[in-house]
Amino acid sequence: MIFRFASPWLLSLLFLLPILAAWPILTKGGRPSALRYADVKLVSKSRRSWRVHARPILSLVRLLVIALVIVALARPQTGQAREIITGEGVDIALALDISGSMASLDFEPQNRLEAAKGVIHDFVGKRPYDQIGLVVFASNAFNQSPPTVDHNVLLRLLGRAQLATELGIEDGTAIGMGLANAANMLKDSQAESKVAILLTDGVNNAGQIDPLTAAEAAKSLGIKVYTIGMGRPGQVPVPVMDVFGREQVVYQESALDEETLQEIAQITGGRYYRAIDTAELGKIWDEINSLEQSQIEIESYTRYRELAGLLLVPALLILLAEMVLRKTALRKLP
Repeated sequence: MIFRFASPWLLSLLFLLPILAAWPILTKGGRPSALRYADVKLVSKSRRSWRVHARPILSLVRLLVIALVIVALARPQTGQAREIITGEGVDIALALDISGSMASLDFEPQNRLEAAKGVIHDFVGKRPYDQIGLVVFASNAFNQSPPTVDHNVLLRLLGRAQLATELGIEDGTAIGMGLANAANMLKDSQAESKVAILLTDGVNNAGQIDPLTAAEAAKSLGIKVYTIGMGRPGQVPVPVMDVFGREQVVYQESALDEETLQEIAQITGGRYYRAIDTAELGKIWDEINSLEQSQIEIESYTRYRELAGLLLVPALLILLAEMVLRKTALRKLP
């Protein structure tokens, strides 16, 4: 709902009301009517009538009428904004690795998983008209969110994604299962463009489906797959628990099967990217966002309703009441 004045400059006339209110005093024309008596003692003990007390109200009522008319002339309006959306968006399935290695701290100040969730959150915010679903995978794959345009729900579920070690499930990296679930999520989509984005930092070492087999299945469904390899090469800091349950940081070799990720992208007509820090990861998602544009046209219009009548009718009724009172009960004696 939108509220506005079509001619707001007319509201400046309201500043004249204090001048109108003070005018009788400034011109000394505000002296009350009086009668001449031969002897003032006749009225010295008389009480003032309620009419005398009420007469100043008529001036205030007249000012109220003027104020209502001025506001009405400024044309207050309420409007209802609407959008007509034509075309269609891109159906997207996100496959996010939550294996234990995603706890690595080479994406400071966050670990790999939190850095990935942050850029995915920004990516989703830039695609308001697309259906987006989320798959998470470790030793197996799970549908975290079905494809939806209710991105508030999607982002809440993304925020709840945790490492496999934190969830207490078996650790591992089932890239093939993650991609297969993402492809299955889009198999019934009627969208002209279907895209899966797979992010991992490891090597396929779990699951019943080979990554390249899953890539061929995605290709047969018309799904383009973008793959993102995450992590710095060489030794990276990883938090682990010692035998006493205390967390400590050790350095482990970063393992990433880039060759398989490149093949997945090549088979499906997508692209492979390597991210070694948060800034580069953000740029990758921005590039994917620019490559997969939704074919959406938005026509916005607003229908306004005039409210002046709601002010003029009361103003007229108040003015008539004031005129009647001024000539009858609150009339001024000559």
